[in-house]
Amino acid sequence: MKKAIVMTLCAAMAVGMIGSVSTVYASEPDITSDDAIKKAADEGWEIAVVPKDSTNPWFVRMDTGVKEVADKAGVNCYQIDTGTIDATKQAQLVEDLIAQGVDAICVVPVDMESMDSTLKKAKDAGIVVITHEGADLTNVDYDIEAFSNEGYGAFIMQNLAEAMGEEGLYTTMVASLTNGSHNEWADAAVEYQKEHYPNMTLLEENPRVESDDNGDTAYNVAKELIKTYPDLKGIMGTSSFDAPGVARAIQELGLVDKFFTSGTGMPADNAELLKSGVIKSLTLWDPAKSGEAMVDLACKVLAGEEIGAPVNLNVDGYTEMTFREGSETVLEGQGWITIDADNVDDFGF
Repeated sequence: MKKAIVMTLCAAMAVGMIGSVSTVYASEPDITSDDAIKKAADEGWEIAVVPKDSTNPWFVRMDTGVKEVADKAGVNCYQIDTGTIDATKQAQLVEDLIAQGVDAICVVPVDMESMDSTLKKAKDAGIVVITHEGADLTNVDYDIEAFSNEGYGAFIMQNLAEAMGEEGLYTTMVASLTNGSHNEWADAAVEYQKEHYPNMTLLEENPRVESDDNGDTAYNVAKELIKTYPDLKGIMGTSSFDAPGVARAIQELGLVDKFFTSGTGMPADNAELLKSGVIKSLTLWDPAKSGEAMVDLACKVLAGEEIGAPVNLNVDGYTEMTFREGSETVLEGQGWITIDADNVDDFGF
């Protein structure tokens, strides 16, 4: 049986409805009714999902979605990684999967530049490649984004601006300067600030800092920034560890309601921070849904289906996906979520 590798890089963010607080769906889509999913189960296609690091709660949640498809629909899909955030090791794992001849690989890339060359090997081997959080990659069949990176970045900025009273000095934090989606969100946030919040100012001396996708690093970087720049009032985060890490610094330094942060974060992990008011709100998409959507698209491509917008991947937030303007590969959905003290206990993760 011909094997193909579908790579899905977890990505994404909010198209359009900037400022909407959450998305409510009329009914839960049934992924098991999808013809491609049924065919994948019948054919026994093997689909491997490769996250950055499955010890991260974000990717633990993604694994839940992948297992959901496997358990409910009988698809031979699973999540696998190296156990550490390391671009070289991730690329080697993908190469190993190519050599093993799996049918599909879904990847959330640590570093886009190094992963792109690895994905080319998959493409050259006749493997299907699908990315998520990898909109700038070239060696792909399709990239899945929960929503537009521009929209999501602007949305985070709205939350930060509201917390800061729409005035003051701020900076941006990303996992790394090579992380494509994080930097796109930060760039979009800055542009949105310049257009809509004239009384806010980006810290020119240090406009972007790195957290290494690590809460302790975010905490230490935030403390150093606050010490170095006494006028600094806020930090916009992108990694799921950024805002929570900054919040620890805010608490420790006694700056609650004086220094502010907003960004991506997991509900259960940050419930107390939200309820205490240290963080006013967090935004994200459900990585379990991203995992399900990756597998569904992988099955569609393997089944030879034509991918034409609107694309229905039978997952909340991914039922009417459209192509990014000017792109024939990047698909964007409506999968954003906003978390605050009132709804933080409602998500189940």
